[in-house]
Amino acid sequence: MTFAEVADGVFVRRHAALDLNCGLVVGDGACLVVDTRSDLGEAADLVAAVRRVTPHPWTVVNTHAHFDHCFGNAAFRPAAVWGARGCAAELLASGEGQRAARVAELLADGDEDAAERVRRAPLDPPDAVVDGTAVLDVGGREVVLLQLGRGHTAHDLVVEVEADGDATVVFAGDLVEEGAPPSFEDAFPAEWPATLGRLHALARGPVVPGHGAVVDAAFVGAQREELLAVLAAVRAGRLDAGPYDPATMRQAAGRLR
Repeated sequence: MTFAEVADGVFVRRHAALDLNCGLVVGDGACLVVDTRSDLGEAADLVAAVRRVTPHPWTVVNTHAHFDHCFGNAAFRPAAVWGARGCAAELLASGEGQRAARVAELLADGDEDAAERVRRAPLDPPDAVVDGTAVLDVGGREVVLLQLGRGHTAHDLVVEVEADGDATVVFAGDLVEEGAPPSFEDAFPAEWPATLGRLHALARGPVVPGHGAVVDAAFVGAQREELLAVLAAVRAGRLDAGPYDPATMRQAAGRLR
């Protein structure tokens, strides 16, 4: 797999495993990596892919504290890893539970090698904290890290990168999902639509979801409407009237209790 350039010096790598997206922003003598995959083996593969694009030193951003976005952090040290305030504590609190659940899934699929890699992945939480907004200089490029509100988790972080003209590229993490329903396991369904509304307002170019194909502002707006429909269906006690499959609707309902 290679990085695809979605704007000048802004790249996305879409992985077969979990249909996960990682990002790369290249400036003059510096680069930024968005999310680090599920274990050190996958992270090493990502490191090699980054190095095929640029030799520059990196900074790292975690969009949130789920294993597939941050269990590879240690492979990028000693660089700084940025995360929303609370992301580090959430990873330390939930990491072992996430690990156990992912190992069980991989073993059920017969993938013992991947399960062993996840078992060995160190929990290495972000050590650079975003309180609301942080502006990074990545080799002369302005990159803005934003907390827009709770949604997929309590500590979601969005990465906005200047592009051509007035356009931007937004790495949305799992606040936006393409190709599968959003995951409500740790979500805040009552707040997620408003958070997506704020993301929709700033989207002026490609939007990179946590999983799936690159989308645009119109997709973000449509997903916000779906999340509003989820909320309405759950509050009405009509899970069968929601836009997603029954298991997803039950998960959303469980997070509203």
